[in-house]
Amino acid sequence: MSEPLRGVIVSHAAVAQALKSAVGTITGVEDALIPVSNDGCDSGALSERLAAAIGGKPAVLFVDLPGGSCLTSAIRLAKGRTDVAVVTGVNLAMLLDFVFHRDLPPLEAARRAGEAGSKAIRTPAA
Repeated sequence: MSEPLRGVIVSHAAVAQALKSAVGTITGVEDALIPVSNDGCDSGALSERLAAAIGGKPAVLFVDLPGGSCLTSAIRLAKGRTDVAVVTGVNLAMLLDFVFHRDLPPLEAARRAGEAGSKAIRTPAA
């Protein structure tokens, strides 16, 4: 792959921006993720925001919830494309993994990030 994958965080309100900021602070990598919020827009406007964020390049879309307008718009955009993958339930662990594995194909990067995010979910003993 000639240029690193784009990671697009798709969320309600300012969640995407906060996650991007946290990843940048932890890793020092500032250009790996693009935040997109559904705040103040309908599904058509959200689709336009996502298309602009992807910019016709290979990407992984990290969606906050496994349902709703963010996921619907992401799936609609990725449908029929092999260069765009979607992961739901975004968390900091999956984004950190993604930042350091952007040389992978979109589906492989999405699967890897999803696994890292799932493994990070724990219920610590008190």
